[in-house]
Amino acid sequence: VQLQASGGGLVQAGGSLRLSCVASGSIWSIDGMGWYRQVPDKMRELVAIMDADGNTNFAESVKGRFTISRDDAKNTVYLQKNSLKPEDTAVYYCAAGWGAVGPYVYWGQGTEVTVSS
Repeated sequence: VQLQASGGGLVQAGGSLRLSCVASGSIWSIDGMGWYRQVPDKMRELVAIMDADGNTNFAESVKGRFTISRDDAKNTVYLQKNSLKPEDTAVYYCAAGWGAVGPYVYWGQGTEVTVSS
């Protein structure tokens, strides 16, 4: 499974950003897609994932601000991020696997998101 993420960038606090990730390859072998993030000197953490049945799992810190959606016809998962905070600054990784618990096993390249205060 190959994952291609896009949509990162610089945004002011309170702003919005949408990340996209397109899956290709053996996508028949997975049913979950989503996003993790990582900042320097910290472990990669789950942000939001969704399985094929629409079950989701969000980090507590993003609940109510971030939404995840999928377009299975396009093999694409989206992360809509609203009310961004400086602490959301990180490298965001698209991921794929099974279920809505994780951890996922397939990873895309990271896309950097910087939220300025």
